Amino acid sequence: MKLDLNAGAHSKEEMEAETEQDPMNLADPDSCFCEFQGVHIHHKVLDPHTLSDDVSNTSPHAQETPKTKFPMILLHGFGASVFSWNRVMKPLARLVSSKVLAFDRPAFGLTSRIFHPFSGATNDAKPLNPYSMVYSVLTTLYFIDVLAADKAILVGHSAGCPVALDAYFEAPERVAALILVAPAIFAPRPVATTDAGENRDKEAPTSNFLGTLVELTKGVIRAVLRVVTGMANMLSSLYKKALAAFLRSFLGVMLVRMAINKFGVTAVRNAWYDSKQVTDHVVQGYTKPLKAKGWDKALVEFTVATLTDNNGSEKKLPLSKRLQEIKCPVLIVTGDTDRIVPAWNAERLARAIPGSVFEVIKKCGHLPQEEKPDEFISIVAKFLGNAFGGSQQQDVDLKFQGIVS
Repeated sequence: MKLDLNAGAHSKEEMEAETEQDPMNLADPDSCFCEFQGVHIHHKVLDPHTLSDDVSNTSPHAQETPKTKFPMILLHGFGASVFSWNRVMKPLARLVSSKVLAFDRPAFGLTSRIFHPFSGATNDAKPLNPYSMVYSVLTTLYFIDVLAADKAILVGHSAGCPVALDAYFEAPERVAALILVAPAIFAPRPVATTDAGENRDKEAPTSNFLGTLVELTKGVIRAVLRVVTGMANMLSSLYKKALAAFLRSFLGVMLVRMAINKFGVTAVRNAWYDSKQVTDHVVQGYTKPLKAKGWDKALVEFTVATLTDNNGSEKKLPLSKRLQEIKCPVLIVTGDTDRIVPAWNAERLARAIPGSVFEVIKKCGHLPQEEKPDEFISIVAKFLGNAFGGSQQQDVDLKFQGIVS
């Protein structure tokens, strides 16, 4: 009789998958769910008018903080969730004297995981891909309606910043201000402007023959570049399809699961300037969504959507041109020791957005709203005061006045 030594044996990943449950069963007492285009979106809302008076608001400075009356929508980054805003939701609600809403984007947090054929375009017969940028943008605008507001302040962190920007470009009239925290946006290089080249062109006369030859050469180069670009795009498309097929395979999903299980907590600790501040509570907050059924496949779908979703980029102006079109107030906040999105990139982004405000928090990593909540709220208060009026005091001790609890 031959014994099967592997009978009943399961990998750690397979056993964990068997214990995963519906995201709604993992919800907190203050969790909310709403359905948008077939997806149950997990979100939390803080209304300053219903907050308990657990901290004093009788300080003489309390009446000087800016009351914008605009609600806020908070957009988390990759691998994060509503949890990453826990330390600042209440103070932000008190600060703006309006509702503050944070939601989990599909593939993250406790938002439901959807697996069926979907489209990346809004005009397709198939349901819109919930893991696409378009879906995140539409969900953001949907929540402005949920808050019964004409405008909202959008606050994005890391990979949530592109969502905030695209929501602005989609409906600028709905966005009162943008606050970009450790923005995962590749900032365009500053354009160096010199008059030397222009002067040389004026001083060196060129014959008609040479001018024609130069233009002809330029035309040939442009034609060659178009061919090369087309071939590169074709190869890139084939590569992306092959990579997507691999990621969706059983092996691909298991590799994603193993990578997150092995390196996920390390990545969280690395995001902080002082990893000793990463408590068990923080680790549990980031790993809780890994108990949701289908989290691994959803993360794969999000990755595939990110790789293949051009979001109509071929019809849009370059990012540098679009950034110059932003008309609302913009605040960019970064930590000086951000090892994920370096501070110099955030500064370059600020230079590309006319009139934007740039702030650096010292001894802070990739998560200013978690690692330095007091300083983060102070910076936001100063920005909102300057943008919408209110307090002219620049260095208010917000913790003393009862805004940070």
